[in-house]
Parts: sequence; structure tokens; C-alpha cells
Amino acid sequence: MITSHFPGRYWHKLEDGRIQCDICPRDCKLHDGQRGLCFVRKCEDDQIVLTTYGRSSGFCIDPIEKKPLNHFYPGSSVLSFGTAGCNLNCKFCQNWDISKSREFDRLCDQATPEAIAAAALEWGCRSVAFTYNDPVIFLEYAVDVAKACHALDINTVAVTAGYIHPAARQEFFAHIDAANVDLKAFSEDFYRKFCAGELQPVLDTLKYLNDETDVWFEITTLLIPGHNDGDQELTALAEWIMANLGPDVPLHFTAFHPAWKMEDVPATPQATLSRARRIAKKAGLNFVYTGNTHDKQGGTTLCPGCKNRVIVRDWYEITEHRLDEEGLCVMCGAKTPGHFDEFHDAFGARRIPIQIQSG
Repeated sequence: MITSHFPGRYWHKLEDGRIQCDICPRDCKLHDGQRGLCFVRKCEDDQIVLTTYGRSSGFCIDPIEKKPLNHFYPGSSVLSFGTAGCNLNCKFCQNWDISKSREFDRLCDQATPEAIAAAALEWGCRSVAFTYNDPVIFLEYAVDVAKACHALDINTVAVTAGYIHPAARQEFFAHIDAANVDLKAFSEDFYRKFCAGELQPVLDTLKYLNDETDVWFEITTLLIPGHNDGDQELTALAEWIMANLGPDVPLHFTAFHPAWKMEDVPATPQATLSRARRIAKKAGLNFVYTGNTHDKQGGTTLCPGCKNRVIVRDWYEITEHRLDEEGLCVMCGAKTPGHFDEFHDAFGARRIPIQIQSG
């Protein structure tokens, strides 16, 4: 059964009678009837409720590389969906019409967790992805979907900014198989000015994933000209990853396109992405990619042993694949970190909108 006001977890009552939401570092303190900054978690009858449980902005079948995840069953398909709202306020949001939506009539699709898992199985998807907006804010729905997916041997993927409190983080990622974490920049000033958030909780999430879970994760940084693309900041970002997460976490530098409140900022030049990739590789990272742009070199996975090309990508198309089902290079036997299986035909660059019927 789908209920629009699902009892939320992670909150407590304050002495002044307000309810504090404990999902993320925003710590929204709400009177009855008020909503948090995310807009979807609401104080109602002396508790926090999730107002978007079972309601989606749409379902699509995508290539896993679009999340982006390059080392998690490359070439496989993923059923993707999101809801509405977000707990950050990024002025450059590329999905602002969903993440900043205040109109619940945009949530035209309704689906139970079991229906989503069944649809993924029917369409031959290896995974289900919580994406388009941050799944942190619909944790209860995401966890229930993940449980239904795992019952059918379907993986779950979170595309997230990692802005979440430790207790909620532990429950959420206990049900996630892979994640792409959006590291907006490597500057507290940037997070405050452009996201109305903080950098440190995101770094804490990355260290938690690396040190305390088996979740496969990759990192994406959207490069915005003049704001987070300087050599010094990119060097500091790459060196932090190297020192705290190791050389094998894939890092994606993606191109910004003018959007929402930053339409006056130009798109990211290809040269900036290539420069960022060189800086990160010089810092010691083995797998650095470029995205939102046509760059075959920036989409290619090189063997950490023989340095030959083991996966060549042209946009979301895989044109060459030289890893076995264990991720071993067929030329030298060196292992590429990640999750792989026997490769046949890739799903490719298709995007297939689908409808899911519940009940």
C-alpha cells in the first residue's frame, strides 16, 4: 500500500516543542505543518513524515555508465528513478526541475517497492538506481525498494551528494551495492556559497564508505569554470582522495552546462576536463574519467598492470572490452578493481522511459 505521508525515521523532539529532523546535517527544526529545506520531510502530528513515499518523477532504463559508474558491471542496464526535493540548494543543479520541485503533481508515477523490483527483473536490469534527486531524503522508500530488489537478486545504486548524518548513513548504505558520490568541490567556501551546505560531512561519508562498508563507490565532480576548476583546488582534491581513499577509487570530472541560477556561467571547455584528469593522474589516481562530453580517451579504462586499454567507451557505448568476469586483464592478468561479469553485448546509449503498474 502506498501512503503519501509515511512515518519517517531519524528525528527527535526539542524542549520547545519543535521536531528536529536528524537525516542530514541541516538539522531542520520544525513546527507542526512545516517542511524541511528538502520540502519532502514534514512535521506532522509530532513526528517527521515522508510525503513522497511511493511517488516518482518517472522511471527510465539507462546504461549504468550514465550514473556514472564505470567499474560496476559495465555495459549493464539500470532502472533509474527519483522523487522530488533535495537537501542541498545547489545553484548549478542540472536536475533543478525535479530536485527543486514544489509541485507534487510532477510525481505522476506511483509504485510500490515490489513493483519496482519486478519491473527491473522484467526489463533485464542488473540494478535499480536512486537518482535525479538525492535518495537521502527519501531514505525510508529507498530502503524498502532496496530490500525488494535484493529479494530478486537485483543490485541497488545510490547517486548521492553524501550529505547525511552518521546514524541514517549507516542504515541507508547497508542496503546499497554501489554509489556515485557527488563531491561538488574541495572548498568549504564553495559549499556554503553555492550549495548552502558544508564539505566535511561529504568527506566523512566518503571515508565511511571506504573504511566501513563493502559498497562499491565512484566520485563525480562537476567542474564549473572559474569556481572549482583551479589547479590548486583540483590538486588538493586528488591528493585527499589518494591519501584517504587510495588510488583505485574512480574519479569522474564532468562538464558543467549553464542551468538554473548559473545560466550566466559558460559551459566547461574540454581543455579544463583534460587538465583536471592530468592533475588527478599525476597525484597517483589510477582511474580518472571525463564526462558530459565526447572524449574517448577520457572514457577509457587502462589496465593498472600493462597499461593497455581494457574498456573503451564512446559516450555510453562500449566499443572494446578486454576484462574477464573477475575483472582480470585478458592480456596480462592484472585486476581492475570493481564488479564485473562475463561481457556480451552492452546496453549502449539508449534511454527507455517506462511505466510501472502497482497492484
